[in-house]
Amino acid sequence: MSELHIDSIQKSYNNIPLLTDIFIRCNTGEIIGILGRNGSGKTTLMQIIFGSIQTENRYINVDGKMILNQFDHINQIHYLPQFDFIPHHLRIRNIIKLYCNKLNTAKMFENPIIKPLIDKKINQISGGERRLISVYLLLYSDAKFILLDEPFNGVAPIQRENIQEIIQEQSQFKGFIITDHDYRSILKIATKTILLHDGGTKIIHSNEELVEWGYLNEL
Repeated sequence: MSELHIDSIQKSYNNIPLLTDIFIRCNTGEIIGILGRNGSGKTTLMQIIFGSIQTENRYINVDGKMILNQFDHINQIHYLPQFDFIPHHLRIRNIIKLYCNKLNTAKMFENPIIKPLIDKKINQISGGERRLISVYLLLYSDAKFILLDEPFNGVAPIQRENIQEIIQEQSQFKGFIITDHDYRSILKIATKTILLHDGGTKIIHSNEELVEWGYLNEL
């Protein structure tokens, strides 16, 4: 079992605190759902963990090894941002081979959504198809820990269910941290739910607590 340890993260914008007291521990085998209102810092937190933005204070390690920048966690942590991150000139078949081991490459090639696209380049498919390819690449990648920012955004219900199933399957080998406005999809698969509230983290033990903390008006 591997562990991603996140602690003491602080982030301010224009001297206004956004994140002040962040603590998350994610083990392989866990699916951690991060919920929070708009502007609570969910995407910022993901970017800090991945190392794509700097912050005043951060303590992140994988299996006891400090992570200081993106180069320290190659093949340890992968991040799905909300924007396209795959170069458009690459062929999908080659991208899959770059990200995935042989077993998961075979699974990707046989996925009914991906199979018709594997010989195309990224710039030859639609925006929705690019998003799905990006999501599947991260789910099947070799990293120990996967950060997913809005993986269900714009995804059809049947595809959403397929993504949920793959996350649960791959969580046997990986740890997931997921945030999405579709909180029902998060609650359906999360083994632990954390609410960002007033800059800190609150572990949620029941859906009723989401109402108590002001995230939901009602269930």
